[in-house]
Amino acid sequence: MSKLTREDLFSLEKYAEIRDEFRKKVIAHKKHRRLELTPHVALYFEDRLTMRYQIQEMLRIERIFEAAGIQEELDVYNPLIPDGGNWKATFMVEYADEAERRQALARLIGVENRVWLRVDGHEPVFPVANEDLDRSAPDKTASVHFLRFELTPAMIAALKAGAGLSAGIDHPACQASVGVADRVRASLLADLA
Repeated sequence: MSKLTREDLFSLEKYAEIRDEFRKKVIAHKKHRRLELTPHVALYFEDRLTMRYQIQEMLRIERIFEAAGIQEELDVYNPLIPDGGNWKATFMVEYADEAERRQALARLIGVENRVWLRVDGHEPVFPVANEDLDRSAPDKTASVHFLRFELTPAMIAALKAGAGLSAGIDHPACQASVGVADRVRASLLADLA
């Protein structure tokens, strides 16, 4: 999947004109890229469209229109676009109640390293977590982590041949295992070379 360039982005003026329509398109797309692992933990798989939206929103919010500022945003978000042999996801611990979230984050230290994906017939793949910076503290984990799942050529071939996909968490404070729905699996297949 190719990285984004300045030419892929709308000017602030053009984005203001098409924002509502573009946002609806991205929201519909994201429905097929969310994988709930528990009622409070989910993976949001990123791709070129989700990152294009993220960059456009950052440029809009920050009113960035100079070339150097635009390039900074591209440099921050392009690494979250899959490379054809991997999946990249935002892992989120989601609790509406702040006190409950704080307690959960204290229990879930290291959870970002215990999330897995498994192609039927293969060993689970654990992620490379937070390559940009460490998001944990000695007494708690963060509620957001960035994960990269590297797949072998054999796993990719199996998926393209119809192998099933599952995901889960193997952490002392959080155990989960779910099958990946066909609509999510199909969306993720598009990320693979």
